[in-house]
Amino acid sequence: MVMATEIATLAGGCFWCTEAVYQNLKGVQSVESGYIGGAKPNPTYEQVCSGTTGHAEAIRITYDPAVISYADLLDIFFATHDPTTLNRQGNDVGTQYRSAIFPHSAAQEAEARAAIGRAQAGHAQPIVTAIEPDAPWYPAEDYHQKYWERVGDRNPYCVATIPPKLAKLRKGFADRVES
Repeated sequence: MVMATEIATLAGGCFWCTEAVYQNLKGVQSVESGYIGGAKPNPTYEQVCSGTTGHAEAIRITYDPAVISYADLLDIFFATHDPTTLNRQGNDVGTQYRSAIFPHSAAQEAEARAAIGRAQAGHAQPIVTAIEPDAPWYPAEDYHQKYWERVGDRNPYCVATIPPKLAKLRKGFADRVES
C-alpha cells in the first residue's frame, strides 16, 4: 500500500537542532537539513553562515498526514524553539537562524497562521516567526544530515542545545514520539 506524503519546511535556528526533534516522530519518513529563502543558487554552508545569502538553515520534513498532521508538526516546532527572538536562537545570531515557516500550499499557509495564533497564546512576548513564500530548496552538505544521530553527542554545542529540545518534545508530545 502506497501512503500519501506531504512536505513541511521549517526554519527554527540551527538545522542540527531542529532536525533532531523531528527524526523520531511517528509518521515522519525523512528529515533533510538544507537552505531556503535566499538569493544565491546552490549555497554552501560557509556562505549561508556568513549571513550574506539570505538563506535560512531549515529542515524539510517528509511525513504521512494520516499519521501526523501539519498542525502537529507546527505545534512541535513552536514548543521546541524560541519563536520570540528575531534572527536568533540562543548563541546563533543572524538571518540564517530566523524562525520561519515556508508553506507549500494555501492550506499550509492558513494552518501556519493558526499555529502562530496558538503559539502566541502561550507566550508573553510577540511571536516573530515569519511565513515566507516557498522557494528553491538546497540540501545541506552530507555531513550535516542526521547530525545529532551520527556525531552530535560529541559536539558540546549540540549536547547543550538538543537534549532540552528533546525533553520538551517528550513532555508535550510523548504520544507522537517513536518508542
